[in-house]
Amino acid sequence: MRTILITGPGGSGRTTIAAATALEAAREGRRTLLLSADRTDTPGTALGTATGPVPTEVTAHLTAWRPDAVARFREDLTAFQSRAANVLDLLGAARLDAEEVTPLPGAEELSFLRALRDAALSERYDLLVVDLPPLPQALALLGLPEELRRYLRRLLPPERQAARALRPVLGRLAGVPMPADWLYETAARWDVELAAVEAVLTDRDTAVRLVAEPGPAGADAVRAATLGLALRGLPTEALIANRALPDTADAWPAPLLAQQRKALADWQESYDVRPVPHLGRDPHGPDDLAALAVPAVNPARTPVEWPVTDRIAEDGVLVWHLPLPGAIRDELDLVRRGDELLLTVGPFRRIVPLPSALRRCTVAGAGLRDGELRIRFAPDPGLWPAKGR
Repeated sequence: MRTILITGPGGSGRTTIAAATALEAAREGRRTLLLSADRTDTPGTALGTATGPVPTEVTAHLTAWRPDAVARFREDLTAFQSRAANVLDLLGAARLDAEEVTPLPGAEELSFLRALRDAALSERYDLLVVDLPPLPQALALLGLPEELRRYLRRLLPPERQAARALRPVLGRLAGVPMPADWLYETAARWDVELAAVEAVLTDRDTAVRLVAEPGPAGADAVRAATLGLALRGLPTEALIANRALPDTADAWPAPLLAQQRKALADWQESYDVRPVPHLGRDPHGPDDLAALAVPAVNPARTPVEWPVTDRIAEDGVLVWHLPLPGAIRDELDLVRRGDELLLTVGPFRRIVPLPSALRRCTVAGAGLRDGELRIRFAPDPGLWPAKGR
């Protein structure tokens, strides 16, 4: 199943574009699910059909779903308390009733990611259109599964060495047996769930559709979003220039027209730009969404690759190529730590594992050229296999 993630700066009309994209796909005969993270029923306003926590059939081949994060968090906490009943009893903890539970920070995001996973793994649909939160919340959401999995592996390593070493000490401090096995089973279950979400986001059939209004604010948001998405290895399927004014729009101020034209010209140098017209009103209902004439989802797959090229014979190094369009040299920082690389690019940061071949190398330098970061690695003689072996 193809997954299209749609986001943009607040007020750009991303939810309307998501609804129009889903409706266009459904009219082509593709079984489509529109999944929205919007707390209010903005998707329902655009579609002309109310949406909510129960998947709703909008038209033939189109279903809309707005998961209820509060209800899901309550269900998860109730299930957690049932699984941990023995531990809670040992600690003398009082259980929480469902009625007194309110979502903790981050719970809403995790609930939505799980809904995304469930929808992507379903065999009922051909296309999943995901209405993400506005930037930069969307970029933080997309990085959450990878970051949480890394925290779990560091704090609760699968080999359980930390649990074996700390169990007696923690047991004496708490005065009760420490549930190390239960703790690791829980962590393993979380890791499996997060891995499933991460697999959806990194799948070759997943891409991002950016939505922005042509203009200085939209240009800044698109530039930042492109860099943040590139750092996550997510391809941009198209840039929707929303509320574009026609060249003959005499009713609109000339400076606004000139501003839009300049932004569109700049974008066309780097993106697959698809202008969507301004209707002169907020779109409402299938007819208005059809009038937007949003482009169909591009069937071509354009995954982002981070290849390693062998330059040992020529230069004595391996080169790791990381496309980072829009990156600025002065805002770029790299730190090698063990088998990981800490990448900071402008306001974005990511910790990525090194490819297996590079783990036996030392960093020999790096350079940024034409929007691509090239990191050079020299083989470590103590770890690299000698010739003839």
